[in-house]
Amino acid sequence: MNSDPQTLNIKDQTSNTFITALVPYKIFPAKMGGQKGIALFYQYLSRLLPVTILSTKNNESPINEKLDFMPVMANSKLRYINPLLFFRFKNILKKNNTTHLLLEHPYFGWLGLLLKWSCKIKLVIHSHNIEASRFKSMGKWWWRIMWQYEKMIYRNADINFFISDEDRNFAVTNFFIEAGKCHTVTYGIEISKAPDKEVKQSSKKYLQEHHGIKDSEKILVFNGTLNYKPNLDALDNILQKINPLLLENKDYWYKIIICGKGLPAAYEDLKKYASLNIIYAGFVDDIDVYFKGADIFINPVTDGGGIKTKLVEALGNDLNSVSTKSGAFGVPVSICGNKLYIADDDNWADFTNAVMHADTNNNTAQSFYDHFYWGNIASRTAKILS
Repeated sequence: MNSDPQTLNIKDQTSNTFITALVPYKIFPAKMGGQKGIALFYQYLSRLLPVTILSTKNNESPINEKLDFMPVMANSKLRYINPLLFFRFKNILKKNNTTHLLLEHPYFGWLGLLLKWSCKIKLVIHSHNIEASRFKSMGKWWWRIMWQYEKMIYRNADINFFISDEDRNFAVTNFFIEAGKCHTVTYGIEISKAPDKEVKQSSKKYLQEHHGIKDSEKILVFNGTLNYKPNLDALDNILQKINPLLLENKDYWYKIIICGKGLPAAYEDLKKYASLNIIYAGFVDDIDVYFKGADIFINPVTDGGGIKTKLVEALGNDLNSVSTKSGAFGVPVSICGNKLYIADDDNWADFTNAVMHADTNNNTAQSFYDHFYWGNIASRTAKILS
């Protein structure tokens, strides 16, 4: 884990800010992008300010971290409507001298508002999507209900953290929230600079040997939880749209590695695509090896919401990336150093052309790391809360 020497001494000073975070689901051990986004956010923030996390009992306790972790919630879905949590959490907030209550997502907003008013503290909503918009894009009928609920919670919160400038601007415009209450706190990476060329070369050699890939073949990689509809739709785009176009170009030699767990039963024949340059790797223990060793990350996501964490991780590992416009949501092209290629949604001809002509000799710009490194994100967040 990288550390930022300029921020480590801040917590040693007397702090008037005491954070209690309500995280109502499993984040430890952090394996998936969403879990990493929350776990690392608080791990880095806890180096600067006192942090206590209230979470569910199915978590493992974090090791060697400065934050206080309390698995005090049941795992049942009924926890989201349990009024008895108010009394338990109120006692904890008082005991911890809490000044700021942070909620991950707005779902527990009703409880957050009650605790805000009764404990005289500031309520902070840490949003990872505009949930109503995400549900709308997925065809869920209840998105309008979620829209009204989100709007009410954001407007009554003291501070709102959004995952991207796009989400922040959307909320200000559509939910009529005061702009001064809204800030961008993006998903981050633990890498503060591009990995060494030797590390990338050894990672590529591993992929070639492990998957039987020739030196002459470009390595394309896609990664995501495959039982999540936006990622499954992206897989369909690879199999039905992108790969057939790549196969038409006989001079472009490549293999596409598909990584991720949760592949539905209907896709059990994915390994049969091996003759069509598709390699199904399933869940891999260290996705960074794939990001460091591949030539191009493909991100053909056209729905869902929020920032695509794997795109950030891929770019952070100095991996050329080709994405749809929707898939690049929240990642400013201007800071990527010509490392990110974007095609319009559903324009698979342009997407495929970008894959075949990507200049893999580029390096991710330092401005990308300055923006997405967790140490810097935590420092910016601490200044807002202090």
